[in-house]
Amino acid sequence: MLSGDGEAEPNQEQVLQITLEICKEDVLSLFVQNLPSLGWGVRKDLVHCWCVLLRQKVDESYCCVKYIENHLELLDFLVGCYKNLDVALNCGNMLRECIKYPTLTKYILESSSFELFFEYVELPNFDIASDALSTFKDLLTKHETVVAEFLSSRYEQFFELYSRLLTSANYVTRRQSVKFLSEFLLEAANSRIMKRYITEVRSLNIMIALLKDSSKNIRICAFHVFKVLLSLIFLIICACVHVQALI
Repeated sequence: MLSGDGEAEPNQEQVLQITLEICKEDVLSLFVQNLPSLGWGVRKDLVHCWCVLLRQKVDESYCCVKYIENHLELLDFLVGCYKNLDVALNCGNMLRECIKYPTLTKYILESSSFELFFEYVELPNFDIASDALSTFKDLLTKHETVVAEFLSSRYEQFFELYSRLLTSANYVTRRQSVKFLSEFLLEAANSRIMKRYITEVRSLNIMIALLKDSSKNIRICAFHVFKVLLSLIFLIICACVHVQALI
């Protein structure tokens, strides 16, 4: 009913009807709560259904998203499932579907569950750690305004944790973190965060250390962050020269 049979597209009226019933009967909660006890093939189908359902609009409203907004514990449960090897990748897909909606992203960012991602990206299982990093990146890039507000209110807490990733002994963690930072700080919505970050002594020391890293790729990514600082210094010098000329 949700996906069609491969030859014919699903009947949209039926899709909307079943979506409403699923929300009404709390089936979404059953999806999440029973995920760990299901077989591999069933979990795969369930994740597909989850993604289809969240995209359904009824009267200009995403009813499944509204349901999750009223049952936010489901998001905490999904984040916690990264510790379960059997369902971690399934839950990652479900979380990234949720992150497409700003209200759900805002909740995860502000919840205590968010800090778990700083542990997940360094898990010994490469596939799960990579998946967690993809989710982590989506959380910090999908909705610029939400992220900018979050970083403004929790700047110290966030960058204290992020500094641990930049100085990690794990090469993959270190490389991915500095690469992401070099992209993240250059987003227009984060301009104030960028200026604050690159003018702090702690950040400067980390970037200098990364510029000396044995990996060429890490050195290049670190330089992209460092050159922002150089540009800012250049602008300050130009402004001082201009003022001096006026005097």
